[in-house]
Amino acid sequence: MINLLLPKYIELELKLELQAAGSREIGGILMGEHVNEETFRICDFTVQRHGGTWISFFRDIQKSLKQSLWFFFNKTNHDYTKFNYLGEWHSHPSFQLIPSMQDQQSMWDIVNDPEVGANFAVLLLVRLNQEGEVEGSATLFVSGSPMLQGNLIREETKLVE
Repeated sequence: MINLLLPKYIELELKLELQAAGSREIGGILMGEHVNEETFRICDFTVQRHGGTWISFFRDIQKSLKQSLWFFFNKTNHDYTKFNYLGEWHSHPSFQLIPSMQDQQSMWDIVNDPEVGANFAVLLLVRLNQEGEVEGSATLFVSGSPMLQGNLIREETKLVE
């Protein structure tokens, strides 16, 4: 089980991006803080605004993703045990917040790729509900294990120190 903390300032940024995207799927990568053995806090995320339609999202590995990670690692003093890549996120504006078969395969590819070097990856699926608020689900992928549903926990603003 994993607990994924969603600070208010990240939730508000996601909300703006989801409003702008409308019915198109968007996504990116998640960067975060290891709080304790089973808890991680989202500290930053990237947004890929292209490659999505109302029914799918195709991740485009770009130079800008590496630059975003580099900036995050510099900001967190390269403390990789505490601050690191957490996984991926994308929106499901027209569908349930359950990973599709394509979503699952993409995540398995990430955790099983030795060049990526990720011990695990979290997939955060988000959308706006009828009230216009962000709702989401977190799913954990670990090589050699079944995917596990995580807990998405909203919290008040927490800044990276």
